[in-house]
Amino acid sequence: MRAVFLDYGSVAVAGDLDLARLRAALPTLEIHEDTPDAAIDARIDGAAVVLCNKAEITRARIAANPALQLVALTATGTNNVDLVAARAHGVAVCNIADYCTASVVQHVFAVLLALTHRLREYDRALKAGGWERADGAAPAYPVRELAGRTLGIVGYGTLGRGVARIAEAFGMQVLVASRAGGAPQSERLALGELLPRVDVLSLHCPITPATRHLIGARQLASMKPDAVLVNTARGGLVDAAALAAALRAGQLGGAAIDVLEEEPPVHGNPLLAPDLRNLIVTPHTAWSARESRQRAIDELAANVEAFLRGESRNRVV
Repeated sequence: MRAVFLDYGSVAVAGDLDLARLRAALPTLEIHEDTPDAAIDARIDGAAVVLCNKAEITRARIAANPALQLVALTATGTNNVDLVAARAHGVAVCNIADYCTASVVQHVFAVLLALTHRLREYDRALKAGGWERADGAAPAYPVRELAGRTLGIVGYGTLGRGVARIAEAFGMQVLVASRAGGAPQSERLALGELLPRVDVLSLHCPITPATRHLIGARQLASMKPDAVLVNTARGGLVDAAALAAALRAGQLGGAAIDVLEEEPPVHGNPLLAPDLRNLIVTPHTAWSARESRQRAIDELAANVEAFLRGESRNRVV
């Protein structure tokens, strides 16, 4: 059985992961650190199992490969696979879930604390001789405590609940938004009602037609002027131009963005402008602790093992 891993380098860093279980399940596995789109057709030709993270498995590629039986993803999102075509051609597709919760939760609070404690500003000021010049004056950059503040969560799955638990440990009140486009839910607030009340807004929902640009100019204008926005979910949830404008206008206290609509942002992005000093942008690394990446590989192997036994595990098709 021919098997190929198209983009192992998007999960591993300098070969730091243990592949023993995956290789035992797929002894003939071919591993490629990266596969440019132009090379995907040749590399999956005749493969029964295709493993990937970001590589596009399109309708045409599925139709052209009658040997294909399984597409196994090292991610929760399935937007890079044509699920309708997979179903039509009898190709199984499985994803992984709940593998990076600890890493994402850590990231949320790392950037939140960096913003509220003004760590970057004080670091820059100190290195520029600011301590010596301050001469006992009050801190130049106000620091805020999280205790007593309100955290709003959009997307209350495993990740949202993980963030809520840590927020409560900091003494924060947690409010949860109702599902976008869904029916009202008890003990949750409509987004329009939640936004003016929160000091921190953390996004953890999927990207759907109902959630694309869920946070735009109108929503940002309704938030407190010192509120902080954190997005570790999907870039398309936030209107980047509107966020950049709100930060420049002082309509928001700060933001931390780990995801962009286009990754990598080869056509640029308004949030990469150098003058947005109250913004932290990271290259989709919230999930990437080594422990999380190893769990991703282990979950991938478990999905493959289950498929080979004729069982359904984490199947989306």
